[in-house]
Amino acid sequence: MDGDSLDPVGTGTMSAVEMLVAAANYDIVNKFREFVTTPANWSGDDGIPQRLLEHIEYTVLAVGIAALIALPVGMLIGHTGRGAFLAINIGNAARAIPTLGLLVLVVTWRGIGLLPVLVALVVLAVPPILTSTYAGIQAVESSTKDAARGMGLSEGQILRQVEVPVALPLILSGVRSATLQVIATATIAAYVALGGLGRFLIDGVSIRDYGQMAVGAVLVAGLAVLVDVLFSLLIRTVVSPGVTGRAATRTRKDETEPVVAASSA
Repeated sequence: MDGDSLDPVGTGTMSAVEMLVAAANYDIVNKFREFVTTPANWSGDDGIPQRLLEHIEYTVLAVGIAALIALPVGMLIGHTGRGAFLAINIGNAARAIPTLGLLVLVVTWRGIGLLPVLVALVVLAVPPILTSTYAGIQAVESSTKDAARGMGLSEGQILRQVEVPVALPLILSGVRSATLQVIATATIAAYVALGGLGRFLIDGVSIRDYGQMAVGAVLVAGLAVLVDVLFSLLIRTVVSPGVTGRAATRTRKDETEPVVAASSA
């Protein structure tokens, strides 16, 4: 293969390193296309759909368990203000724990299986949910809570009916952040002989199949983008327009339309 066939501008002046990089990229693209167009890779226990479902399963389990832990704790400390220093610092300390190192530690203790993966991913997911929940509840204006108390609402009702709806955008943003982090990190399941999209990365490395590795990377990135879009739609759907400011924007638009119509007439 000569330099002209790899030179994108046809000058024939590519260096040897540039030619090697271009050839490697061309080979990866071909192997990627070959992998995704092979019917056998879309069926069976090692197929793309099965690996994708396994990855989603790990993500849902880890984020679900983390939410069950972090949401009540974050709401409690945000509402009462008690234990905030301890809980937030523990959450921040958990961020510094290397996920792969924690996985190996749990594997040496409990052996290979789903438990070590879930422990590592839950520890990763708890801090963003806990921090955002606490921050959202704590940021609700005291005058709003005082007004709710003046109406006779109990502390539990204030939390459920006032603080949580107002803090919902921040709470969901924490769950969103945790989910995206878990999707990107759930590839570690392949290190302990489990499935998921990490299998394409680990198996590809072992046999130097860069096309298979590229497929795994693209699928993980694509899943993260899709989930991020779904969370954006969810937040827009479930959060009150009055909290997000959409109601005020719509009101201003409605008020200006008659003025524009009158001036044009």
